[in-house]
Amino acid sequence: MRRPVIAGNWKMYKTLAETRAFFEAFKPLVVGTKKCDIVIAPPFTALAAAVEAAKGSSIAIAAQDAYWECEGAFTGEISMGMLLETGCRAVILGHSERRQYFGETDATVNRKLRAAVAAGLQPIVCVGERLEEREAGKTEEVLERQFSGGMAALTDAEFSRILIAYEPVWAIGTGRTATPEIAEEAQRFIRRLGAKKFGADGAATCRILYGGSVKPENIRGLMAQEDIDGALVGGASLDPRAFSEIVNY
Repeated sequence: MRRPVIAGNWKMYKTLAETRAFFEAFKPLVVGTKKCDIVIAPPFTALAAAVEAAKGSSIAIAAQDAYWECEGAFTGEISMGMLLETGCRAVILGHSERRQYFGETDATVNRKLRAAVAAGLQPIVCVGERLEEREAGKTEEVLERQFSGGMAALTDAEFSRILIAYEPVWAIGTGRTATPEIAEEAQRFIRRLGAKKFGADGAATCRILYGGSVKPENIRGLMAQEDIDGALVGGASLDPRAFSEIVNY
């Protein structure tokens, strides 16, 4: 049985004060939650404050990105070791906005993924197609390319430590959500890719999240699908009450 994961990606939102206020309001709303893992990814500047604020709870803190080198002359970058030092336990890699705005490729995602695994962080690796790719019938082609490139050179044991997030780019921040059936079809295909590369057992235990305008109103339908093991939540994770409703679906 795969344990569900509900992860919140705050993107470039929340100051230190806003981070502390969020946790003060959010923690009491999920104090009794036992059925899923909760992950929150604040901006870099709020990581330490989030780790401190999450103490005494089961909430894990993740970063939204990191670099693959341990140290060096890489102005503006953050290493996996630096994330660990803040108390981070996970890191999002290959988010569509990183690919779209900052030149992320499957090759750079793979380098970051291998660095995260080596450092002991749990990677949340994002894959997903753009609207024009879906309309052209290329969804599976895109997912296979991103999966194969992003997961290259991983061992079965390393793959077992990874979370995958399917995020149809056309449904992120647009208010358009893939129907549970559309999401399930894509996530079933990703699981088949995992079975082909890492074996049936590895694919069966891999947790695959859905990300794309997840809200309290649609979380139950999504989570009812066999191959959807959780959600990567954007805008709704900024509001403690809305996010708690998703967590407590």
